[in-house]
Amino acid sequence: MNKRRVIYEGKAKILYEGPEPGTLIQYFKDDTTAFDATKKAVLDGKGVLNNRISEFVMTHLTSVGVPNHFIRRLNMREQLVRKVDIIPLEVVVRNIAAGSLSTRLGIPEGQSLPRPLVEFYFKNDALHDPMVSEEHIAAFGWATAQEYDDIIALALRVNDFMSGLFAGAGIRLVDFKIEFGRWFENDHDMPRILLADEISPDSCRLWDAKTGEKMDKDRFRRDMGGVTEAYAEVARRLGIIRESGEETDNVIHFTGGSK
Repeated sequence: MNKRRVIYEGKAKILYEGPEPGTLIQYFKDDTTAFDATKKAVLDGKGVLNNRISEFVMTHLTSVGVPNHFIRRLNMREQLVRKVDIIPLEVVVRNIAAGSLSTRLGIPEGQSLPRPLVEFYFKNDALHDPMVSEEHIAAFGWATAQEYDDIIALALRVNDFMSGLFAGAGIRLVDFKIEFGRWFENDHDMPRILLADEISPDSCRLWDAKTGEKMDKDRFRRDMGGVTEAYAEVARRLGIIRESGEETDNVIHFTGGSK
């Protein structure tokens, strides 16, 4: 078996060269990090769950017209995606005060915001992903004015759809981080902005609608334990896996628990 060529390896995923031109294989690891990777752990089965949850969300976003890089799931840890040129911005959409927003502005965690807030952060681990403005984005050429407008519009569409999707499962979508890339369908065409990366409890804050219990990566950040179990509960509520741990067509294998 030929060894696959690694295109990029991040904290939680590996991108391999795809089987066809213009494609990549996205592999979900069990590695978990926080605070600029100063806190690390391996959570058995986390990658399997994130792969399935991200597949589920991306597939539904495609069905409502949100363009994204997802093509299909290949196995329990991998999915085939379109190759895009990632725009070096992390886009955060907030519905409820939490995390750095509460820290920066002194807004109590859990307070609903008057409207969804869209924030931008420059993707640079060495600089700790600093928050940037529209003027920074324009001045340094990270995105054109049209791309900026497209990203804002798509981010709000994603938020609107996912808020309803999770609400139907008894989960509040507090906030989430997404990334976008430029997709060149043909060499002579103008690039199209696509949603990329992943959408999972690693990149979203998800709270139980009744109890407020955290069902996301904050359980790892705050040493609460039960990280994989919480992710599995998200998957169960979305109908991805049954109570027994089975999917509709496959069996999800994970042992659960945090380390």
